[in-house]
Amino acid sequence: MTAELRIRPAREDDVELLFSLIVQLATYERAPEQVVGTPELLRDALFGPAPAAEAVIAERDRAAVGFALFHGSFSTWECRPGLWLEDLYVPPEHRRGGVGGALLRHVAAIAVERGCARLEWAALDWNASALSFYERLGAELLPEWKLHRLSSEALQRACELLP
Repeated sequence: MTAELRIRPAREDDVELLFSLIVQLATYERAPEQVVGTPELLRDALFGPAPAAEAVIAERDRAAVGFALFHGSFSTWECRPGLWLEDLYVPPEHRRGGVGGALLRHVAAIAVERGCARLEWAALDWNASALSFYERLGAELLPEWKLHRLSSEALQRACELLP
């Protein structure tokens, strides 16, 4: 029999664990070299004086089996807040046990409780199992929208080039 799954808010003493899961996620997504943050930056982002994000941890037998990290967003058209699911990760050895669904359900419940208009996220186009999972949930794929990003030098250049 499988132990009961528990989802709880991350605590400050979970930062090292969360950071290690973030590195695992980046490795799974074939981009470990793109992890340039540190546990200290993560600690400040989650538990500093002006938290920028929140995280929850899924546990079985007091061992972490996944996490979700999310932050607020806003819909100007609906004039209501939303949540952006930045990352949801379940290590391979814990997949197919309902952990991912439970984490997504938990974050969705937070969005509903907070009166959010929507919960949104992005998924890599090659991640067929995740895409299939989201489709089964009834998540709407928005093919007309293209995700854009300014970061690093491009972000700095935009500050300098734009009037």
